[in-house]
Amino acid sequence: MALPVVFFAVFFAYPVAAITARGLGAAGPAGTVGTGGGGLDLGRIGEVLGRSDILDVLWFTTWQALASTGLTLLLALPGAYVMARFAFPGKRLLRAVVTVPFVLPTVVVGTAFLAVVGRRGLLDELWGIRLDTSVWAILLAHVFFNYAVVVRTVGGLWSQLDPRQEEAARVLGASRLGAFRRVTLPALAPAVAAAALMVFLFTYTSFGIVQILGGPAYTTLEAEIYRQTAQLLDLPTAAVLTLVQFAAVGGVLAVHAWTVRRRETALRLVDPATTARRPRSTTQWALLVGVLASVAVLLLPLGVLVARSFGGPDGLLYYRALADAGASGGTFLVAPLTAIGTSLTYALAATAIAVLVGGLAAAALTRRAGRLVRGFDALLMLPLGVSAVTVGFGFLIALDEPPLDLRASWWLVPLAQALVGVPFVVRTMLPVLRAVDATLREAAAVLGASPWRAWREVDLPLVSRALLVAAGFAFAVSLGEFGATVFIARPDSPTLPVAVARLIGRPGDLNYGQAMALSTILMVVCAVSLLLLERVRADRAGEL
Repeated sequence: MALPVVFFAVFFAYPVAAITARGLGAAGPAGTVGTGGGGLDLGRIGEVLGRSDILDVLWFTTWQALASTGLTLLLALPGAYVMARFAFPGKRLLRAVVTVPFVLPTVVVGTAFLAVVGRRGLLDELWGIRLDTSVWAILLAHVFFNYAVVVRTVGGLWSQLDPRQEEAARVLGASRLGAFRRVTLPALAPAVAAAALMVFLFTYTSFGIVQILGGPAYTTLEAEIYRQTAQLLDLPTAAVLTLVQFAAVGGVLAVHAWTVRRRETALRLVDPATTARRPRSTTQWALLVGVLASVAVLLLPLGVLVARSFGGPDGLLYYRALADAGASGGTFLVAPLTAIGTSLTYALAATAIAVLVGGLAAAALTRRAGRLVRGFDALLMLPLGVSAVTVGFGFLIALDEPPLDLRASWWLVPLAQALVGVPFVVRTMLPVLRAVDATLREAAAVLGASPWRAWREVDLPLVSRALLVAAGFAFAVSLGEFGATVFIARPDSPTLPVAVARLIGRPGDLNYGQAMALSTILMVVCAVSLLLLERVRADRAGEL
């Protein structure tokens, strides 16, 4: 646990504590940057939370997260049922396709919806309808982004529930709805709750989507923290909002941990291969067609995004402009196309860090037990919920003196991206490591193997594919990280999400088209990574 603890202490806890303490410092009146030299001014917290504009932000953040969660469950639960209970050609491909939006950067999701509902978007051209800078655009984009969370979480458990239990209830006189309500729904409730809490967490901390689609009228906590920090330089207000978001996320993660424990201990599961069958009745075929149609509608923004990226006489005008630094009107010091190589380099470095730190953390969690280790497990998830904007600005504030003066180092961006990748590595590796029979290690030790050799000869071959999957997820999320990177990426080395956001923020058709082209490139890279992950998972399942 030593390396993961040190990594999180230095690159997560220290920057977040430094920027929060700087903001809540007693020196200076409210609304100015405190020095942090006089301790915490608790009265400042009440003053900030009493402002009407901040209360409006808190209210909008909460109700849009609840609305997004409800809409996502409403649309995704039928898809979870179809994935769990039906067998049909192309099912594996469909599972990968519905997961693509979740691994896409939120900036790309926002850009894709802008191509449909924004100015010069598909709806604007066909019917003169514009939904950008509206709450509906934000809610639909959140459903699009989180659809796979419900399908994967609920559908994965649903496929392992024995359908004979529900059939037995039908034989005993229960209606189809009654059997579902009394037998299946109680078994699914923990998974539904876990999925709902994860969707709520992601939408409560939404940033990139709100930045692009919300405009000045709709602001979440994360977007307001960015505005107060980067535009107004009001660190006290940003620090208070960070604490509020931290408390809310901590509560959500605590409830999520409780639901996961219930799901793991209360159910008896069967092989998913024995529960899926081809649709039989007209109703089942209609449900399958309806789910496929809804998936097609959800993926429409991606198709429009790709179509809008091709402009000019030969369709490649925007892609050619990406190679010219002057084409974007002074937006970049370098050609936007260089952001591809920069992002790939950063993502590879972040993946290596995340796999090393996350792999060691997962190994430690499998070898130890107790309240301290369970607390460490929960802390590993905090980077997913704590404001990435706070982490990024905290890097600039805290890591500016020797021996941790990293502001001029290119490693600053991969370190921030690795913080987001580590939780995915841990969650992917932990179940596989826990499934390794400890007696195999003991037998290797009896035969004279050192602990290192026992791990290399026993554990590594069994978890190698899971390690590849974990690395793939870490690569995808690192490639799309935006909240922290927007602060620390240098002007001459922008990442793809930062470049897309800058182009969207500049007027002109050429900038708009280049944003669509860069978003398409980023989407293709993420989609290819996901399809490779699906193939690795399928190969591993076949071997098992």
